[in-house]
Amino acid sequence: SLPGGARLKVFVVFYSMYGHVEGLAKRLKKGVDGVEGVEGVLYRVPETLPIEVLNQMRAPPKDDAIPEITAAELTAADGVLFGFPTRYGSMAAQMKAFFDSTGHLWKEQKLAGKPAGFFVSTGTQGGGQETTA
Repeated sequence: SLPGGARLKVFVVFYSMYGHVEGLAKRLKKGVDGVEGVEGVLYRVPETLPIEVLNQMRAPPKDDAIPEITAAELTAADGVLFGFPTRYGSMAAQMKAFFDSTGHLWKEQKLAGKPAGFFVSTGTQGGGQETTA
């Protein structure tokens, strides 16, 4: 932990259409919160699909208690865990779009030295987790 009782912040940044990865993210936050002096903070990446498409795909509504993150907000994290579903051996397009939005941070070395990790999920065996992250 930091001087003055401040806690290290680990952002758990995820995309979840049907709630499976969100469930994983919430369990990761619980684990991070269990480490003394560390706090997990949940964020979702922006949705790129229109609400009509999400409704046709029977996607449940998003949990409004979990805010959307912008690329610039990543700099406030002491570490980041990224979570997303795997689709045909690739990450979900919503997460790819978010990563694409972080280019200026990498260029300016704003994220240099921040530890990061990934967690992925897929609905089928051989869904491509091994090639995703």
